[in-house]
Amino acid sequence: MCNARGDEATAEILDDIEGTVFTLGDNVYLNGTLQEFQTCYEPSWGRHKARTRPVPGNHDYATTGARGYFEYFGANAGDPTRGYYSYDLGAWHIIVLNSEVDTGENSAQAQWLRDDLAAHPARCVVAMWHKPLFSSGPHGRDGGGDKTRALWNVLYENNADVILNGHDHDYERFAPQDPQGARDDARGIRQFVVGTGGASPYTFGESKANSERRITGPFGVLKLTLHATSYDWEFVSIAPLLFNDSGRGECH
Repeated sequence: MCNARGDEATAEILDDIEGTVFTLGDNVYLNGTLQEFQTCYEPSWGRHKARTRPVPGNHDYATTGARGYFEYFGANAGDPTRGYYSYDLGAWHIIVLNSEVDTGENSAQAQWLRDDLAAHPARCVVAMWHKPLFSSGPHGRDGGGDKTRALWNVLYENNADVILNGHDHDYERFAPQDPQGARDDARGIRQFVVGTGGASPYTFGESKANSERRITGPFGVLKLTLHATSYDWEFVSIAPLLFNDSGRGECH
C-alpha cells in the first residue's frame, strides 16, 4: 500500500529469506491498476518480483480482467484468461488457483485441477488461492469462500497436504480437516490464512472449529520449508516478541 509501512516492513523480511515468494491475492490496493503496482508495490515487494509466483485477489479484479496484475507479473502469473497455473518446486507440486472466477464442480478450473493433479502425481502438494473456505475473520462469515469447497473436494480426493489463503487481514492456522470442516488427521488438509503482508488488520469473530493458532495485528510472512516428504512452517513477524508460530507436517 502507498499510504502504509507494513508492506515495506514485510519486504525487508523477505530480503533475508531465500527461495520462491508467493502472494495470496489483493497484491496492491485499492484497484489493482498497473499504476498502483508500479508506484505502490514495486518500491517494496517489487524487488522480489523475479522470484514471485502470485495469486490474484478480488481487489486485483477491481481492474477489468485484472489487467494491471497480469501486466505487472507477466508470465509468472500464468495465462491471463485463467489466472490459475501450477509448477514444481523440488519434490513438491504447487498449484495456484483463482477464487475470482468460476470454481464450481463442473467449472473449467475444477476440471483443469483434476487433470493437473492426474498429470503430476507428486506425494507432496500445496494449493493456494485468495478467498478461504475456513476463517475466523470477517470473511469467514460472509460466505465468500464457500464457492471454493469444490476445489477443496478435488484436492482432498487427491491427498493434497496444504492450502494457503489470504483475504482476511490476519494469520490463522487450522488443524488438518476435510472439506466439510471435520478434523481428519489421516487425510485432512492443513489450511493457513496469511493476510499480514501490510494492509490494515481485521478483528476476529468467533473461532472456527479446528483453528489452532491465530493473531491479528503484527505484520509478517509465512515461511515454508519444503522437504521431500514433509514441510516446516514458521510465521516470521516484524515484531517477533509479540507472536510466533512454527511446526512441522508430514505429506500424505
